[in-house]
Amino acid sequence: MDFSEKLISLRKSKGLSQEDLGNELNVSRQTISKWESRQAYPDFQKLVMLSDYFGITLDELVKNIDLEEIRNNNLDGEKLNSVYKNVNNAKKMVKWYLIIGGVAAGIVLLLIAFFVFCTIFVWE
Repeated sequence: MDFSEKLISLRKSKGLSQEDLGNELNVSRQTISKWESRQAYPDFQKLVMLSDYFGITLDELVKNIDLEEIRNNNLDGEKLNSVYKNVNNAKKMVKWYLIIGGVAAGIVLLLIAFFVFCTIFVWE
């Protein structure tokens, strides 16, 4: 979610119109509209005021990531266990593919050796 989408979401979550938010920040409704429509970007002072008003950090406001979602995803033990399980399953599959591939390669080498032996010693 980019800045303009976050601003719209934050404003609507507080039930504010563009004019209401503009009054809180001492800017016009048109300025809020330009921020939300990506026609303009607030200066640093206004960014600080926005982050304070909505009770979020500047990073959460301006970065293109959701820090809370990342924290929740990192702390979710069930998802972490699922990842480890998937990795272990993949390791087992690779192990079996290597074993089967090795056996198949061994059989092919034995057949080649048999035909070479037969060609040299038996079919003469």
